[in-house]
Amino acid sequence: MSSSVAIPRVGIAGQPAAPVLQRRPGDAELTDRLLTPLWGRWRGWWLLFGVSALGTLWLGVTVTYTVITGIGVWGNNIPVAWAYAIINFVWWIGIGHAGTFISAFLLLLNQRWRASVNRIAEAMTLFALVNAALFPLLHLGRPWFFYWLLPYPTRMSVWPQFKSALPWDVAAVATYFTVSLLFWYLGLVPDLATARDTAPTVRKRKVYGIFALGWRGSAQQWQHYRIAYLLLAGVATPLVISVHSVVSLDFSISQLPGWHSTIFPPYFVVGAIYSGFAMVLILLLPVRRVFGLEDIITRRHLDNMAKLLLTTGLMLAYSYIVEVFIAWYSGDLYERYTYLTARPLGPYSVIFWAMIAANVLTPQLFWFRRLRTSVPVLFAASLVILAGMWTERFIIIVTSLNRDFLPSSWHYYAPTWVDWSILLGTVSFFSLLFLLFIRFVPFVALHEIEQLRYELGGAE
Repeated sequence: MSSSVAIPRVGIAGQPAAPVLQRRPGDAELTDRLLTPLWGRWRGWWLLFGVSALGTLWLGVTVTYTVITGIGVWGNNIPVAWAYAIINFVWWIGIGHAGTFISAFLLLLNQRWRASVNRIAEAMTLFALVNAALFPLLHLGRPWFFYWLLPYPTRMSVWPQFKSALPWDVAAVATYFTVSLLFWYLGLVPDLATARDTAPTVRKRKVYGIFALGWRGSAQQWQHYRIAYLLLAGVATPLVISVHSVVSLDFSISQLPGWHSTIFPPYFVVGAIYSGFAMVLILLLPVRRVFGLEDIITRRHLDNMAKLLLTTGLMLAYSYIVEVFIAWYSGDLYERYTYLTARPLGPYSVIFWAMIAANVLTPQLFWFRRLRTSVPVLFAASLVILAGMWTERFIIIVTSLNRDFLPSSWHYYAPTWVDWSILLGTVSFFSLLFLLFIRFVPFVALHEIEQLRYELGGAE
């Protein structure tokens, strides 16, 4: 089969856009290339796995130390009772949003380019949610009583306090994780069956056969699969908006200056998708390079991802402007002080301006097509954006708490080594889960790529 380029599309200024699929290999070649990482051995993986495992072990040590000693080992104080735990919770759950957006929303819009990146994005969602769920439990102070947050029948008729934000978070995270897991696993079933049929050893055939759930690829199975996949996509798409809106209501239901704002639900959703796209690129670019997938994850994909980063970045910048305008226009003395004095000029002003530079200025690079398809620029910009979105959560939470209504109750917040260790530990845990994923699971949707090849005219 020749390596001719797929059907060209017209891009900006009449220039031909990069194709969604660079080459048109046969089904056998595609299967071999995309499943080889499951059978091969590579030293680099073991090195990264070892580093991530050590970081995860340190996470376990610091979490155990926190539970045994109490959350007094954190930097939390009064009035900054919410700090790193909730900052990290909002950051991680936000990162998970782009996975559902890319996979479900773009599927409903029939965007062909999602086929090469949706599997990694979906897995990222699950791993981010696992890390996010850790922090509300630790923030309880007595995490062994976590089941009190669940509405289960008891003889004492003790029910959760539904006026509290904690049961909202439990419901949001549990619903989002369940639907995302079902959507991810359903999409995996045909590829797991392919892995079962091509596995080099009997043991691997048996393992993949168990998870393939008896898939044989019959017309009836494909019909049921497509119906179920679209239904789950339809359920998952509203969750992108609802879940992070619920998380934002944790703040907006309060009377604290800087929190009680109706702009928070759309503001948080945009920021979540923004940070999620950055994380997808951070994971996608090394995988693309290491496994030589430049013809499957093409410059077209990079260009589209960069455009979405630019779009969500502009929407986030608009949210910043509206937030400040509302504080000024409201005439509220405390709101004005929080937004116009405490944040830009207060003790955390350096972090505030770093946030503005990272989240507002960085995506402006992607007005230029050459930079949108530059791997080093995309990777560096994504790292900066992820750091900027973490500092945004820090600014929202800490600067609203450390200086509230009474100057006599003001208190400076500084994290401890335990705070930093838990944050870095969750990054290691996320990396560990992702490394296991690319080692044992088909990380590119093989059956969707093959279908895309036929749709582009690549049938032999």
